[in-house]
Amino acid sequence: MGVIFNRRLLLAGLLLSGCATVPSRPPRLLPGDPELYGELEPLLGARAETDGLVIRLSSRGCLRKEDLRFFVDRAHKIPDLAFARRRLEACKAAAPGEAEVTFSWTELGIAGATAVRLLNPLGKG
Repeated sequence: MGVIFNRRLLLAGLLLSGCATVPSRPPRLLPGDPELYGELEPLLGARAETDGLVIRLSSRGCLRKEDLRFFVDRAHKIPDLAFARRRLEACKAAAPGEAEVTFSWTELGIAGATAVRLLNPLGKG
């Protein structure tokens, strides 16, 4: 009986150590229906990274992460995610530009998701 227990313990240790060394993959980004959510602000781009989601938006030069809100709907197998501005930028830059903002998967409440449906349209805003 002691030999069987030791083999099980060894097997469990090997399996757990293998899980700890396998790099995690970011979720796949799926597009939302642009006709259904056309009033959402278009994003200039979005990319899923291991640590979180990076979104690109048009900016006058003073966009901060705190100026954005996000909404997550977990009612379906694949969570729906949308972004909106809390306030308009009041600063004036010489020329309109872009800003990148990163949200961690934990911060968004969808850590461990295999896919995420991004409801904001992607394209020039």
